[in-house]
Amino acid sequence: MRRPGRGWGSLTSLARIASDTHPPAGVVEDIWRMNKPGGVMCVSCAWPKPANYRAFEFCENGAKATLSDLTGARCGPEFWSDHTVSELRSWKDYDLEQTGRLTHPLRYDAETDRYAAVSWEDAFADIGATLKSLPRDSVVFYASGHAGLEASYLYALLARTYGNNNLPQSSNMCHETTSVGLNKVIGSPVGTVVWDDLEKADAFFFFGQNPGSNSPRFLHPLQEAKQRGAKIVTFNPVVEQGLVSFVNPQNPFDMLTGRETPISDEYLQVRAGGDIAAILGLCKVVIEVDDDALARNLPRIIDVAFIAEHTTGFDGFIELVRSTDWHAIERESGLSQAALRRAGEIYIEAERVIGVYGMGLTQHSQGALNIAMVVNLLLLRGNIGREGAGCCPVRGHSNVQGQRTVGIAEKTKLIPMDRLKTLFDFDPPTEDGTTIVDAVKGLMSGKIKAFISLGGNLVRATPDQEAMERCWAAQDLTVMVSTKLNRSHLFPGKSAYILPCLSRFERDEQATGVQSVTTEDSFSNVSASTGKRTPASEHLKSELAIVAGIAKASVAANPRLTWDDWTSDYSLVRDLIEATYPDDFKAYNARMFQPGGFYRGNAARERVWKTEQGKAVFTTPDRLNALAFADAPGRYRLMTLRSNDQFNTTIYGYSDRFRGIEGTRDVVLMCDDDIRSAGLTEGQIVTLVSDFEDGVRRALPGLRVTRHTLPPGTIGAYYPEANVLVAIDHHDEMSKTPASKAVPVRIEP
Repeated sequence: MRRPGRGWGSLTSLARIASDTHPPAGVVEDIWRMNKPGGVMCVSCAWPKPANYRAFEFCENGAKATLSDLTGARCGPEFWSDHTVSELRSWKDYDLEQTGRLTHPLRYDAETDRYAAVSWEDAFADIGATLKSLPRDSVVFYASGHAGLEASYLYALLARTYGNNNLPQSSNMCHETTSVGLNKVIGSPVGTVVWDDLEKADAFFFFGQNPGSNSPRFLHPLQEAKQRGAKIVTFNPVVEQGLVSFVNPQNPFDMLTGRETPISDEYLQVRAGGDIAAILGLCKVVIEVDDDALARNLPRIIDVAFIAEHTTGFDGFIELVRSTDWHAIERESGLSQAALRRAGEIYIEAERVIGVYGMGLTQHSQGALNIAMVVNLLLLRGNIGREGAGCCPVRGHSNVQGQRTVGIAEKTKLIPMDRLKTLFDFDPPTEDGTTIVDAVKGLMSGKIKAFISLGGNLVRATPDQEAMERCWAAQDLTVMVSTKLNRSHLFPGKSAYILPCLSRFERDEQATGVQSVTTEDSFSNVSASTGKRTPASEHLKSELAIVAGIAKASVAANPRLTWDDWTSDYSLVRDLIEATYPDDFKAYNARMFQPGGFYRGNAARERVWKTEQGKAVFTTPDRLNALAFADAPGRYRLMTLRSNDQFNTTIYGYSDRFRGIEGTRDVVLMCDDDIRSAGLTEGQIVTLVSDFEDGVRRALPGLRVTRHTLPPGTIGAYYPEANVLVAIDHHDEMSKTPASKAVPVRIEP
């Protein structure tokens, strides 16, 4: 049975994780200090940190990530005396997670099929020698979204001084659609809202975002919004309990009485891939009511003055809205006209509206069009660039947005190359680098010969997982900066290294003293973190020190590249970031401990539109769904899902209590009608097979049919296991973000 979001279930889950990890006694203090000035910014999601923070400014997910980072378990060199790499390939992700923190730098020995300890000096020397021997465009420098701004800036500098812009990042697999699509229509690659807007909004419209599992601290401002009378409308194929009701685990009365706060006023289960039609239906309601007001000489519903001054493309869009019939909208969205009218009336009645979205919009073949439709809706009533309103994409990893800000980007137009040339006296490469999709294709073709990974579990995170495992191991060099063992380590290249790094919670002591690092949240605020915990091993290095070590061994000497000085004092790196991006990082070192972080600013929030047209853009859709395939008999739209017991590819356990699934992840979620029409029974074991029609068989066997409330034709299975079903060529047209929220599949009994 599903439970309200949070409450006692959160505490029970945390108690289980604490029992599994055996963290040090000081972990309570670390959790208490999370997301507060002088503490550590959460290593989990990128939800912002309010300036006026609560006594408990953490959530279940953040606490789980902290307990995981500070586990008492250790995975030292002796672990490999009992295990081979080949053996570990049969282990589950959860089992690998439980081995604990890595303690020594490791080098793979193909003869024994084991990793063995290696000195840092030898590791850096060998990595540098191999990098120097390879064609510069054959090496990829990947970042997972975790490392702080300081290490990330130097990592981007390492890649460019090495000789390429091959700097794909985890956002390529989730919110790159935002970086490209949102930028096209409002001139900003990031959202426009700030924390105060949450407190002033009259309505929130959610599209494909699940705060209960992915950003639980968001539930607190949503609860407060409901208490002051705000409305919340949710569009999601899956009924997510965090958007249905919420029991606040930080409210004693709620906990003692079980009092729930209902969250969504309207919950519309749109078909996977049907958001374009659904949002068009909302816009149609607005235009119909506005047309009626105009005919009756009543106040207009749309913001005529704003549209005239600040937008372009309105006439073409409105013509399409008026000409699209309700039958087509209902067919493609899976929603009734009546339901869309109720939601549309809430939008009309709200003076200030925030549009919230997540990967339920971005991970489609027309993900950028999904985002453009959200912007269309907001523009109709001037809901961008004023208090209490705006566009709110909710990002994943804790510094995924910030890494892009400081130069981890494959597109040269995003980087101030002239400033880099002046600061460091070198000629930066001018060719664009590779995205994740193109890098995987490069691996498959043999063009890519080495991968340096600053965090992450890329082999597990990408589409076409089986092919990825084969080609990853064929590389000349794989280097992974990690805190724990994961599946990507189990497919070592010809020369392979695991370089263990400090956690953000651990004391980072360098020549000038204890260092702090900074990250950027989803609202473009930059905050500092200072770890205090004793490192898991004396052999660990910081992410920045590891980046500098690789750079010294692989990049030509240059008096302007003072890697040792930067390692000794991170404030010097922040000075470089400020010099490179002066508008974003003014007085960087002086402001980094500001409560809530310092705001980088956003031109679109000020109604300055840095688009090609110089205005915000209404987009006229050329289709009503976001799919790259047509419906067909026996074909389903598969959504890959996350449990509330995981973060990205890290699996903390087998309890997805919000969906009532316990003890397993090997399930396929289906509605009653689909189970019956397919001739299946609940509990039956089936195989999902890709129906992408590219001649490649992709299959995920051993899944238990599990009844769940979903729209007909839409089914669900867990990420990352279901990545084996996603074709590398199935992605958003603009950003190449994998289309993991509507994968064509068939079911084999």
